[in-house]
Amino acid sequence: MAGGKTKKEKARPAGHTPYQGGISFHKSKGQHILKNPLLVDSIVQKSGIKSTDVILEIGPGTGNLTKKLLEAGKRVIAVEIDARMVLELQRRFQGTPHSNRLQVIQGDVLKTELPYFDICVANIPYQISSPLTFKLLKHQPAFRCAIIMFQREFAMRLVAQPGDKLYCRLTVNTQLLSRVSHLLKVGRNNFRPPPKVDSSVVRIEPRKPALLVNQKEWDGFLRICFNRKNKTLGSIFRQKSVINLLEKNYKTLQALNPATAQEEDTNDVMEFMDEDMEMDDDGVDDGMEMEVEDGNAEGEVSEFKKKVLDVLKKSGFEGERSSKLKLQQFLDLLSQFNKDGIHFS
Repeated sequence: MAGGKTKKEKARPAGHTPYQGGISFHKSKGQHILKNPLLVDSIVQKSGIKSTDVILEIGPGTGNLTKKLLEAGKRVIAVEIDARMVLELQRRFQGTPHSNRLQVIQGDVLKTELPYFDICVANIPYQISSPLTFKLLKHQPAFRCAIIMFQREFAMRLVAQPGDKLYCRLTVNTQLLSRVSHLLKVGRNNFRPPPKVDSSVVRIEPRKPALLVNQKEWDGFLRICFNRKNKTLGSIFRQKSVINLLEKNYKTLQALNPATAQEEDTNDVMEFMDEDMEMDDDGVDDGMEMEVEDGNAEGEVSEFKKKVLDVLKKSGFEGERSSKLKLQQFLDLLSQFNKDGIHFS
């Protein structure tokens, strides 16, 4: 102002983006609010919401998507960790016809016991993508489907097919429990503040009935297979560390119960810990050594190693690569190993 002192504006903390209502969004917490109303309408339309549906929304933010969900379904249960956003939601819908059909739960969705819901629609913080996906897939009773916005590369891993570059252990674990399809790509400029990467909306439908498989066996088996996903299984199962691990399991089971060591109960429902959901590439997994042991100093191969390799040869998988195998092929090979008394846990 002429003849006076200019008032300096207070610097806004880095990583905070103002919302017109006075709320700052925290990029570090994955807060990216959908601002494109046409995109919001498209997500709701592709969700296939019924008027009788109870809808779970995760990370509702300021309620742009929430409003459309309330118009489409019977009731919305919104889980939000940020107290400021919870207050904004309550203010936005207070006194409206929707207020008695909206339940807001403040808390961390990963630590919250989720109530019954028919369908989940969510624009989530990308850093919780893996644990949230498997938390939802463990939820009982099983819901009809989940429509979730993921970082594009993560989404592409979920929907990858054998032979795709992004096909990995995450892909197979997700597709064991559900059917996944890609709905639409979302550019970063549709968000406030814009993230650094593009996103994709994915549809996840839990398998009904679920495929039953022993959790520990399946996890141990896949970790070995995807240790070097582009190597042949024959090469992977010749590794010294792999043979040593499987032989140790074999001897332990024989000592504990020799009469039943050939058969392992495969009717356990899958459960995943966070570390089970990492997105493997063609790198070393969990520090496993990859040196080859073709035999001893005299060139002989151990009887147990022959037993392992015979399973691969007889089942026709010796020359196959994990990067090209379908879900059913993994299930078939694990079954063959178990029938021969070879176990992965």
